[in-house]
Amino acid sequence: MNWKHLLLTAAMAVVCAAGLYAADKTYQLKSPSGQLTVDITAGAETHWSVSMSGTKVLEPSPLSMTLGDGTVFGHNVKVKKAVRSSVDRIVKPVVYRQAEVREAYNELAIRCSGYSIVFRAYDDGAAYRFVADRKEAFTVRNEEAQFCFGSDVEGFIPYCRKSGDDVECQFFTSFEARYNHIPLSQWESGRLAFLPVTLDAPGGMKVCITESDLLDYPGMYLWNEDKDASLESIFAPYPKDVVQGGHNMLQGLVKSREDYIAKAAPGESFPWRILIVAREDKDLLTTTLPWLLGREPDKNLDFSWIKPGKVAWDWWNDWNIYGVDFEAGINNDTYKFYIDFASQNGIEYVILDEGWAVNKQADLFQIIPEIDLPMLCEYAGSKGVGLILWAGFWAFERDMERACREYSAMGVKGFKVDFMDRDDQMMVDFYRRTAEMAAKYHLMIDFHGAFKPAGLQRTWPNVVNFEGVFGLENTKGQKNYDINLVEYEVTIPFTRLVAGPSDYTQGAMRNATRNNFRYVNSEAMSQGTRCRQLAEYIVFDAPLNMLCDSPSNYLREPECLGFIASVPTVWDETIALEGKAGEYVAVAKRKGDTWYIGAITDWNAREMTLDLSFIEGACCMEVFRDGPNAHRAARDYKKEKVCFPSDGKITVKMAPGGGWAAVVR
Repeated sequence: MNWKHLLLTAAMAVVCAAGLYAADKTYQLKSPSGQLTVDITAGAETHWSVSMSGTKVLEPSPLSMTLGDGTVFGHNVKVKKAVRSSVDRIVKPVVYRQAEVREAYNELAIRCSGYSIVFRAYDDGAAYRFVADRKEAFTVRNEEAQFCFGSDVEGFIPYCRKSGDDVECQFFTSFEARYNHIPLSQWESGRLAFLPVTLDAPGGMKVCITESDLLDYPGMYLWNEDKDASLESIFAPYPKDVVQGGHNMLQGLVKSREDYIAKAAPGESFPWRILIVAREDKDLLTTTLPWLLGREPDKNLDFSWIKPGKVAWDWWNDWNIYGVDFEAGINNDTYKFYIDFASQNGIEYVILDEGWAVNKQADLFQIIPEIDLPMLCEYAGSKGVGLILWAGFWAFERDMERACREYSAMGVKGFKVDFMDRDDQMMVDFYRRTAEMAAKYHLMIDFHGAFKPAGLQRTWPNVVNFEGVFGLENTKGQKNYDINLVEYEVTIPFTRLVAGPSDYTQGAMRNATRNNFRYVNSEAMSQGTRCRQLAEYIVFDAPLNMLCDSPSNYLREPECLGFIASVPTVWDETIALEGKAGEYVAVAKRKGDTWYIGAITDWNAREMTLDLSFIEGACCMEVFRDGPNAHRAARDYKKEKVCFPSDGKITVKMAPGGGWAAVVR
């Protein structure tokens, strides 16, 4: 059954259910502060709407779930009981950008025959989910989640990659996309967008749509085929026939699909549908809802072994080290050099990216003869450095437990698993199984070719990072399009990064202005200034954070290397200072008694004043700022120590594509 048949079936179910009389019941749910309100109507259909301080940010929007037997959760609702509850507590994450997170919400559970619809109201957003109460397993044919806005609002839309004329081809995507900043009426026909999606709201507010507690269910896409003021959900149907293929025979290609989107257990709790509401753009930088709505980790499991940190990365710089007496490449001498570099500079890990295993065999135990992995693990261990191995999806799936067991015993500290490029239920479950298996053997996971974070990183905190971003890797090689990473980098803090951490892979020491940039594979460069690259280690969240450039280049830049190596990857506190989506962003983060401040701008030179008066007892600060010629030579920067002003107000000047970073101890 194709996607059109699924939608038609769901529509028929709506008509049938609406024909049955059910008296509408209305409910109102307020956030703890009383500022955010959720209004719910349950009857022939179920709708919810959301207001902030009396301003409607989401118009009444229908929600339902159609099962394989024709039952429709949310239609012809007969409420058995409406149960209210509240939570206000402090949660201490294992790995996060805050040491403590306040979890405060009011909840309304509408209990019906065979299911419940649970709504939550937080001060910065609202969410709902379906919870089944059935005695037997069942299938979900489709889920309806609409988001109605009442007017033609603008948004940042990340379309899926499209290789054909149908919707099906868009379910195979790397979740890397540049953003189209457009009104909903200009939504491209037939195009799906993946989450998160951030949109304008009345009164200068923003709303961000995403999901969480996605553990065994397909990810949600949005589209707007009617080009109206509402977005509708679409889900990839369950795979029926999957074959090996794609990049180096490492991907699973779906050849046919079932007539349902998910299999479900009798008491299934389905993912949360989240609407984050930000009074100002910068409020999106510190929302905790996607993380909080992830399932809590098992209290009986010990995750104290997880060690976030920095990673010396090989692929972006093409293993291109110089000034050595051996030929660089995917070989033992090169990786020993990387290990020595990491050890000498306090960098916790080195990654062996694609190439250490025999190509096109999808076998993690066929290692190329140039690599002696046991020797490298022993050598790295003697230097206090951990090794992380790259693994393609198909290879990892076929030997998951053996790979985790044997490589953990060898001394490997984690896997970078790549080229999943789907988020149907089968693939989402692979993420969960990977996290669980890796935790069993005390291994960290960095997902590449991956969909956005959706709560898994809370449930299994050994999943320390995700890609799902159009990262710095896109500056390599000849492309058939022009990229604008500078504008993209001031957009993702308000879109993709709202969902959770991202392996953006910054740290370039070759930096280019807008006119000087070019694609070079073996000596790649970034767009924007050197200080921009430094600031991104503060602005972007990444508990496992790459140093993308060659160790040889870093050794020529000891000031910048020292700064990058010293920046923490997890934090005790995060404060949003300034921000406007697509234009600029500035944040401050604290680890212990040290504050790190980072700011980046678009291609416009910018001056702004940052209020750091919350930092007490500071007398001076170390600053990295764009040099006077950074608009021509992007590598131009100035490091200096300056007095911390008595009023805490700092004037920051940035070149076009620039950045600014500071440390206050």
